[in-house]
Amino acid sequence: MTRIFSGIKPTGHLTLGNYLGALRQWVAADQRPDEALFCVVDLHALTVEHDPARVRRLSRQVATLFLASGLDPEKCTLFMQSHVDEHTRLSYLLECTATDGEMRRMIQYKEKSARAQASGEGVRLSLLTYPVLMAADILAYGTEEVPVGEDQRQHVELARDLAVRFNQRYGQTFTVPKATLPDVAARVMDLQEPTSKMGKSGGAGPGVVFMLDEPGVIRKKVMRAVTDSGDGGVVYDREARPGVANLLDVLAACTGRDPAALAEEYSGYGALKRDVADAVVELLRPVQERHAELAAEPAAVEKVLREGAGRARDLARPIVDRAYRAIGLLEP
Repeated sequence: MTRIFSGIKPTGHLTLGNYLGALRQWVAADQRPDEALFCVVDLHALTVEHDPARVRRLSRQVATLFLASGLDPEKCTLFMQSHVDEHTRLSYLLECTATDGEMRRMIQYKEKSARAQASGEGVRLSLLTYPVLMAADILAYGTEEVPVGEDQRQHVELARDLAVRFNQRYGQTFTVPKATLPDVAARVMDLQEPTSKMGKSGGAGPGVVFMLDEPGVIRKKVMRAVTDSGDGGVVYDREARPGVANLLDVLAACTGRDPAALAEEYSGYGALKRDVADAVVELLRPVQERHAELAAEPAAVEKVLREGAGRARDLARPIVDRAYRAIGLLEP
């Protein structure tokens, strides 16, 4: 059995991209008792300016959407990152293994620190070091595979580097993980800016379809999606026609068909957009209905998280304790 770990940060409402690129894949292929761990990585939400009440609210919502999407606590471990101390225990050891240069080369640090400085905000130290915490999230469980989007590959590479370096310096301690990428719609793009990822942290932009958007809102956003100038018709070409290609990718992911083959069935953008809107509404309908049921029973969700944290703790503690011994710390 292959142990996997993946998580989502509660910095915004989950999007269609989160569902197609992560949650649906986890449900379909990755659920295995004691070998699959899925986490709301709430500590990562603290690296930038945030509203504490909003972080709590979104953390609960993300966990509920995990369950509504079909993740089964009998088949996998669902938990909140901050509920398992081993993440932060191990993070400090890995900070003692990583270098300043490695942290400053991380692409997301460069982008987010530049935005913070441009807006007059200070850059939190945690923004620089959180990739080490992400590595701890992964390495604490003996993770072998990490299902991620392309934009997170660099973080998994850092986890690999730190695992190898720690093992070489202090003895074999960590499994060296690898990133695995979903096949279809791994990177759903913004409907208004089809060269940019559909991100949950970008506010309530018209190009972002959220998992809990009402059907009418979804239809309006899809029908207003940017297509491409020119008279080339509906052609699947991600480089030359990113807007149309994004719509075709979404429709392909919803229907299980090939986007290039779908393109041949349309002569105009209107019909394509209507079919994409219908497909997205129907795809999200059962998830939204199940979310409403679970949201009405918050105690049940809290019980899942509490039990999941207990299982996660039992899996992580022996590995983290071994790392403490290996690096030279006395046992308590």
